[in-house]
Amino acid sequence: MSERVIPIISQPLGNLPIPQALKGPAWAPGQQLLDQRNRPLRDLRISVTDRCNFRCSYCMPKEIFNNDYVYLPHSALLSFEEITRTAQSFIALGVEKLRLTGGEPLLRKNLEVLIAQLAALKTLDGQDLDITLTTNGSLLARKAQALKSAGLKRVTVSLDGLDDEVFKQMNDVDFPVSDVLEGIQAAQAAGLGPIKVNMVVKRGTNEQEILPMARYFKGKGIALRFIEYMDVGATNGWRMNEVMPSADILKLLQSEMALTPLQATQAGETAERWGYLNEQGVHDLSLGEIGFISSVTKAFCSDCNRARLTTEGQLYLCLFASQGYDLKALVRSELDQSALTQAIAAIWSQRDDRYSELRVSEPASDKASTPSGAKRKVEMSYIGG
Repeated sequence: MSERVIPIISQPLGNLPIPQALKGPAWAPGQQLLDQRNRPLRDLRISVTDRCNFRCSYCMPKEIFNNDYVYLPHSALLSFEEITRTAQSFIALGVEKLRLTGGEPLLRKNLEVLIAQLAALKTLDGQDLDITLTTNGSLLARKAQALKSAGLKRVTVSLDGLDDEVFKQMNDVDFPVSDVLEGIQAAQAAGLGPIKVNMVVKRGTNEQEILPMARYFKGKGIALRFIEYMDVGATNGWRMNEVMPSADILKLLQSEMALTPLQATQAGETAERWGYLNEQGVHDLSLGEIGFISSVTKAFCSDCNRARLTTEGQLYLCLFASQGYDLKALVRSELDQSALTQAIAAIWSQRDDRYSELRVSEPASDKASTPSGAKRKVEMSYIGG
């Protein structure tokens, strides 16, 4: 199948000023950087392209993101060197994990070069960075080995069903499930693991695929994660009655499978983890695991340690943010590395985002809703997953 690049428009919602005018440095080397809710900075999501070859209804619906939309010129994108320089400052502030996203990140030409540059960096304690990538899997079969050779550690693959008709309805470009499964197998063979597979569950569209997905991936050494359909941006027409709560998904799975809750592996982990029990009722690691990301019904803002960098250098501190900070102007200025790090530290130190907690605290409604007084949010296709 030939690559089909569908252009999308960048929709930044305006920039907040870089808080460089604070009295004194916001952070000193060796000091732990915390935001206003005492959350450290550990995870940076980097969007490397504003293009995608899928038209998933929950992210880039075709009726909105059609061929009339324009995408960013190449000169507007952060170069690989600029991304690496920015990452260096985040690492100095405590970041240990880098996740490359999009759009579809594998559409970015020569992405392996960027991965190699990032893989050469080390955490504050001299360890390798956890460098991961989220992909729709469409190009994974042909690129998995090159990604691993460049230094990529793991991949997360988005897959919203095993039935071809359901999956094609979700991706809306007639892309077959078999090609994604082939990509997952190639990633496993290349050693890009442990692999995670993310399924966004949209009630009325693909909930019938929950059990088939769990049956298929059980025993394959893959973590299958169910994600509640989220109100990211405004173009996906989100409605609360299309959300299938994780509690309902768990109940459905338990009607057929014996599961046991697992402890979080690290602070700020977004997924609640469950393991399979074998026939003797004992947790069996070889069977893989199930995860639930429940940002609609169970907010995890209290320990969120993630920041997001868009493909043109806008920094967002929340997936549901309404405004970002223009780091590209700083990166392309004569600002030295230390000053860039201080600027990012100043931004994080003022962070107070807790959108999901505010949404959860308000009455549920069948209508598309956001917390009272909330501003228009950035689109997932622009900010990355």
